[in-house]
Amino acid sequence: MTRIIKYTEAINEALHEAMAQDESVLLFGLGVDDPKRIFATTAQLVERFGSERVFDMPTAENAMTGIGIGASLLGFRPVMVHQRLDFFLLAMDQLVNNAAKWYFMFGGQKSVPITIRLVTGRGWGQGPTHSQNLHAWFAHIPGLKVVMPAFPADAKGMLLSAIFDDNPVIVIEHRWVHALEGEVVNGDWRIPLGKGRVVTSGDALTIVALSYMTIEALHAVEQLKQDGIYCELIDLRSIQPLDWELIFTSVKKTGRLLALDIAATSFSVASELVARCAIELFADLKCPPRKLALPDCPVPTSFGLTKGFYITAVDIVETVGAMLNCPVPGAERLRAAQTTPHDVPGEWFKGPF
Repeated sequence: MTRIIKYTEAINEALHEAMAQDESVLLFGLGVDDPKRIFATTAQLVERFGSERVFDMPTAENAMTGIGIGASLLGFRPVMVHQRLDFFLLAMDQLVNNAAKWYFMFGGQKSVPITIRLVTGRGWGQGPTHSQNLHAWFAHIPGLKVVMPAFPADAKGMLLSAIFDDNPVIVIEHRWVHALEGEVVNGDWRIPLGKGRVVTSGDALTIVALSYMTIEALHAVEQLKQDGIYCELIDLRSIQPLDWELIFTSVKKTGRLLALDIAATSFSVASELVARCAIELFADLKCPPRKLALPDCPVPTSFGLTKGFYITAVDIVETVGAMLNCPVPGAERLRAAQTTPHDVPGEWFKGPF
């Protein structure tokens, strides 16, 4: 049985389901029990499961990550939550040198089943220290799994899989999809980590996206359909491991690849997609693969400087047109339909957090 709920509600359901199933699941982080409950994702958890399993923590990210890793080694399944990915950077030593390495250093005798939820995103003057997209950094670390669900169903299914995975998983949520609604299955419903999904089928060009860029890509694909251009859109969902089989199958069919990312362009996930497809599918490509990502500089704070900084559906439509060498009126239709400032995704958004 399914019903339509918000992305944040899907996360909350996954946490309730996991904690009800397994008493070893713990939840802690700055704000998990405050009035706003981390965008409502941790609502009613302390009331239901008590303060011994659901609790706030000191502003000591590195120390508390170490405590979570220690708890993992003693049989618990901690879920550590951060309201900003940027705040977690203080704990990179614990993540990289302990959580990611333990299983390998001790011959698989003991694992670290910790799940770390990180929120990313931008807008409303967040600036260079509150809107960083560093997922490629985490994905580069052997021993870590990294997932970036874009839709409510994936948010629930992948978070449940992450919590019950026996090794560390980083779950990255973009705050611009927190209010997104979608059909979600009731109860314990899991999505395997490492599997992407074909969102729309087509044969003109393959668009591979992740996180919020999947939403921008969807807007672009809908406009391109009106112009008779049918693109295949793949939502990666998981960036470590990557579903190369799904990507290669699509690119072999279309002969064209456009990779989208929410991070700086150099050394990005999009770069890896373009590089590997160019190496392994060179004979199948009808034109050079392209990528759209952010400039290689810190994110500006000012409203004026962020205009044009981020990738939008307009950029995607125009790039597809260039790759196919054909006119694309959809770009102008998208510009004409824009009713909100460039640093908010729509009228429904009530940021900044």
